[in-house]
Amino acid sequence: MKVSKTLLLVVIAVFLAAFFMFDLQHYLTLEALKSKQAVIESYRITHPRLAIFIYSLIYITVTGLSLPGATVLTLAGGAVFGLFWGSVIVSFASTIGATLSFLAARFLFRDAVKSRFGSRLQEIDEGVNREGAFYLFTLRLIPLFPFFLINLAMGLTALKTRTFYWVSQVGMLAGTVVYVNAGTQLAKLESLSGIVSPGLLGSFVLLGLFPLVAQKMVLALKNKKIYEPWLKPKRFDNNIIVIGAGSGGLVTAYIAAAVKAKVTLIEKHKMGGDCLNNGCVPSKALIRSARWLAQLKRSQEFGIKQAQAEFEFADIMTRVQSIIKTVEPHDSVERYTQLGVDIILGEARIISPWEVQVTTDAGVQTLTTRSIVIAAGASPLLPPIPGMDKINPLTSDTIWNLKALPKRLLVLGGGPIGCELAQCFARFGSEVTVVEQAAQLLGREDPEVSEAVMSRFKQEGIDLRLEHTAKEFVLKNGEQFLITDHHGASVNIPFDQVLIALGRVANIKDYGIDALNITLSPLNTIATNAFQETNFPNIYACGDVAGPYQFTHTAAHQAWYAAINALFGQFKKFRTDYSVIPWATFTDPEVARVGLNERDANLQGIAYDVSIYNLDDLDRAIADGEAHGFVKVLTQPGRDKILGVTLVGEQAGDLIAEFVLAMKHGIGLNKILGTIHIYPTLAEANKYVAGVWKRKQSSQTLLNGLKCFHTWRRG
Repeated sequence: MKVSKTLLLVVIAVFLAAFFMFDLQHYLTLEALKSKQAVIESYRITHPRLAIFIYSLIYITVTGLSLPGATVLTLAGGAVFGLFWGSVIVSFASTIGATLSFLAARFLFRDAVKSRFGSRLQEIDEGVNREGAFYLFTLRLIPLFPFFLINLAMGLTALKTRTFYWVSQVGMLAGTVVYVNAGTQLAKLESLSGIVSPGLLGSFVLLGLFPLVAQKMVLALKNKKIYEPWLKPKRFDNNIIVIGAGSGGLVTAYIAAAVKAKVTLIEKHKMGGDCLNNGCVPSKALIRSARWLAQLKRSQEFGIKQAQAEFEFADIMTRVQSIIKTVEPHDSVERYTQLGVDIILGEARIISPWEVQVTTDAGVQTLTTRSIVIAAGASPLLPPIPGMDKINPLTSDTIWNLKALPKRLLVLGGGPIGCELAQCFARFGSEVTVVEQAAQLLGREDPEVSEAVMSRFKQEGIDLRLEHTAKEFVLKNGEQFLITDHHGASVNIPFDQVLIALGRVANIKDYGIDALNITLSPLNTIATNAFQETNFPNIYACGDVAGPYQFTHTAAHQAWYAAINALFGQFKKFRTDYSVIPWATFTDPEVARVGLNERDANLQGIAYDVSIYNLDDLDRAIADGEAHGFVKVLTQPGRDKILGVTLVGEQAGDLIAEFVLAMKHGIGLNKILGTIHIYPTLAEANKYVAGVWKRKQSSQTLLNGLKCFHTWRRG
């Protein structure tokens, strides 16, 4: 491939050098064309087919190599072949040449651009796949945009070649006819500027705006068809109705109230959603208690001969509930009512694009609204494993009701939820077995990240059953077993209680989206576009119910776009920015990540350099007895631009924030290296990994030269 690219570059370079060296552009001027018009016309009459072939070949070469002179050649087409045949010949020759230029740019440069700007190019490609033909057509209608730049730029995208060809053929036709027609009057032309009058340019601009106007008209007709079955109210009770009071719903309501919109928030269960009641808050409270016990067992490492603790599991769970109660006012009805949000505790059902029916203890009422934001969240996935109905499984929703510690806990699933809770219960004294179908825990992470967590789990006595596929739950002689398949062999795993931690599924039932035929994605979430819109332009979705990420912070992030677009989308819409999404798994050691890891980069074919700093070399980590883990940074080859960071170790979820900020605002490792970090802190690791990168960039030749210089200076 490299040889082919080099050869093509050499050929193009030779053509370009010859073109300018032998002053061939002299023949592609208006003066030269007018002086040779009679000779060219005579040759066309004598050899009509050959004249067409030679002319087409020259035109294709000039446009294919992006050489100056296409305008003059178009005029020549009109002067020599007339309006009809000149337009036909130029149309095909220009499109073929443009396509060759498009293909050359793709072949020579797309891989390099992709490796350097992978994530940004992916966003552009997604936009091109959606509306690339439309935008190319618009650009082709306006000759103010240099066509050769359009050819080269489109070659770097994922636009299909056949789409590029036919859109170019049609889009350039109007301009081609205008210029060919001008060529039929060649004798009267004194300069190229005489062709393009302000009036003509204005006409082209209006022509280019036509597709935009047409698109708006098509969109209006499409919306009319979507809303046709329903009668739109003349007045509305609300600007926004929000369904679900989890992270996404609360942020949506908060923003709407902050800009003085009339907003009603409907919640059928508990304010705060999963994060407050079943997820982030209780799990972190549980992790804190379990971590304290684990550190107590390490007392001798800190010079303390003996330390003991007595506890009751029920007391720990009581503390968890008290933490929820302490945080609860942040998400309470009282707080949001004070902010200006109308709260209704009841069951919502969307009955039209502008109407939501709410059932409460007091009865049923129907509210009207200009926009609806669905933030209905997700629920634990319960797979259809035979025998599930016999075992009363725990989930991340129900495990908080436990009062007694299970003697033998089976955790089905080695993702973040399963890993966090497995380690907690092991530290409290349960015999924990983790069953995972894949070959590693935390399957989205790089192998060494997973290995760091699995190594700690094994040290703490957790039984890891990797590459085990759950087949059936059975009850034998009063004892419960999970039957798994392990490389073709049947394995029986006994347990007292089982936690199903196989992920979460969007809540898409029982509130009317099926009756409205709101479109679902292949992942069975509510399908949304780049603006969080569903297939109904005034109905939005955010958070776990929409995906693609199931994090509290991404739900809040999406909610901003849903709220702003719902309230002000008729003036300006904002595309949800997924360019920098961080997350953390709160095991011990913690795992935090933002951007690409090596696994993702390799899958996407993105080139990268990797820099790793091991925390066993960090003074503060050594002093804290936490000298384990690492910081791994992926950068663009030869540059300090950060593509992704993975942190494994103490407080990884906090330390990642510096890299999130850096990636969001385009700060490279050089600036992180030049930033003072307090000594001794764990945050110094971020600076030191930048130093690792910097040392790799140092030229050995330059260093050897400096050594000689300093030797000379010493005499």
